[in-house]
Amino acid sequence: MKLGADLKAFEARIGHAFNAPDLLIEAVTHASMSSPTRSDNQRLEFLGDRVLGLVMAEALLSADKEAAEGLLAPRFNALVRKETCADVARDIGLGDVLRLGRSEMMSGGRRKQALLGDAVEAVIAAVYLDAGFAVARDMILRLWRDRIGRVEDDARDAKTALQEWAQARGLAPPRYVETARTGPDHAPVFTISAQLDTGAEASATAGSKREAQQSAAKALMDALEQDT
Repeated sequence: MKLGADLKAFEARIGHAFNAPDLLIEAVTHASMSSPTRSDNQRLEFLGDRVLGLVMAEALLSADKEAAEGLLAPRFNALVRKETCADVARDIGLGDVLRLGRSEMMSGGRRKQALLGDAVEAVIAAVYLDAGFAVARDMILRLWRDRIGRVEDDARDAKTALQEWAQARGLAPPRYVETARTGPDHAPVFTISAQLDTGAEASATAGSKREAQQSAAKALMDALEQDT
């Protein structure tokens, strides 16, 4: 099967030309587009998650030969979590080439964090199956290079950082209050306010409560650090 111009351009962005183009097509096909004759990317996502995990664990051990497991674990989690995978997907324009059903298309599926994160893992698996572990590892390290370099700063998620900031000052843990919910039931959008007992607060909007909470916590931490 030949690839269209969009997928050929995507190959160039990830630095890998597929010997078996069907693997790439499967990797970018969401379950909403699956059929008896068209496989979706769920099985590839399962495999890609494991390949990514192995590459990241290996990279962290190589980057810091003295770090204990207690330091490596949060760094690892920061590199493989869904938010990070979705960010990589955006960097390579993966959302632009996804094959989505009409309902997902209408609900903004090309921008959904979970969908993008799963798809980038599926692409990793497709490269692994197409060309082997060494090629997949090289691609992953290339796409994650900057994130690996700053992982120590990213290892604590924003909610954890904000909670530790509050505890260090004798404050109660931050509260996360849902202040608005918009959109249809199948694609809700949440606005969350992160609040401290001092009265400091910041809000963020996202397609999931978790993402909105994290973004609100980060916004509040950024504001607090600017004030100090």
